[in-house]
Amino acid sequence: MDATVTTGKELQKMDPVFGQLSFNDHEQIVFCNDKDTGLKAIIGIHNSVMGPALGGTRMFNYANEWEALNDVLRLSRGMTYKAAITGLNIGGGKAVIMGDAKTQKTPELMRKFGEFVHSLSGRYITAEDVGMETSDMDIVRDVTPYVTGISEERGGSGNPSPVTAFGVYMGMKAAAKQQFGSDKLEGKKILVQGIGHVGETLVEYLTKEGAKVIIADINEEKLYEVATKYGAQIFTGDDLYSADVDIYAPCAMGATINDATVNKIKAKVIAGAANNQLANENTHGLILQERGILYAPDFLINAGGIINVYAELEHYDKAEIMRKTENIYNTTLEIFDYAVAKGITTHQAALTIAQNRIDLRKIENAK
Repeated sequence: MDATVTTGKELQKMDPVFGQLSFNDHEQIVFCNDKDTGLKAIIGIHNSVMGPALGGTRMFNYANEWEALNDVLRLSRGMTYKAAITGLNIGGGKAVIMGDAKTQKTPELMRKFGEFVHSLSGRYITAEDVGMETSDMDIVRDVTPYVTGISEERGGSGNPSPVTAFGVYMGMKAAAKQQFGSDKLEGKKILVQGIGHVGETLVEYLTKEGAKVIIADINEEKLYEVATKYGAQIFTGDDLYSADVDIYAPCAMGATINDATVNKIKAKVIAGAANNQLANENTHGLILQERGILYAPDFLINAGGIINVYAELEHYDKAEIMRKTENIYNTTLEIFDYAVAKGITTHQAALTIAQNRIDLRKIENAK
């Protein structure tokens, strides 16, 4: 009798959601499908202990459903910790729409997505992310109140990207202070990978301070536009991870710090806007620590965007948004101190402090 061997991939298919490595005790995963508009979306609610799950919607041309599911699971988990570490009373959620935002996004598709969001009765509140614009959130607002990041004309806080960039800038300055002894970025060589809405604004902040900014992006037209506008240098080498720079700022998609890149990095600081920068949080976080590279936890320093959209729920003004975002500087330094005191990685330190706040609220809620 032949022995039957079950492969890892087959096992994964037997448990397509709960069996995912990125599944982290998520409360709810919602698969949304609409034949007429072509909508295929997944909403992930990771944790609602602190409040309703808030997180943006990303439209991306994923290779397959597995990739989309993995992304929404990782992103929604990140939102839980991002909100908790920043001191906001909201939970973590995220949504992904499968498709090309440039060619497949229509007002009808966005409206239908809004209807799915509305069906969750406020358990999930959406906002904009990669592939989305403020105008898309306005369309969603036509069918549900459970959306933030709508235009200022409609009483919203507008595009959160500039605030996200400011938070990353604050986190980067804190990291420079920890690693180099001064938070001054003048003269520092900083490689910004990804110059979308957030990346470009970050380039502006860094240029104004006198940093030597090097930029990289798959969009060549955008590269030349930003290089001309801010006098930035375009990266022309073969491998940007081994570039001779002081600070590496990943501002595009996640997992750029992985098995293939983690030992190449020459930068002494990693501080960027991308979510889930470490492909494996424990393994790659530890390698960076052992190599003396200071990693500013992504979900901490890129929290400006969530602070911005949270203002719509709590009704505080632009000045308060910027004050809360500026405080990312102090929180980042506290995380670094905690990591040193406990002998753990900076990522573990940020996760621990965020989880402690959630656990405390859970106890309070149970009373």
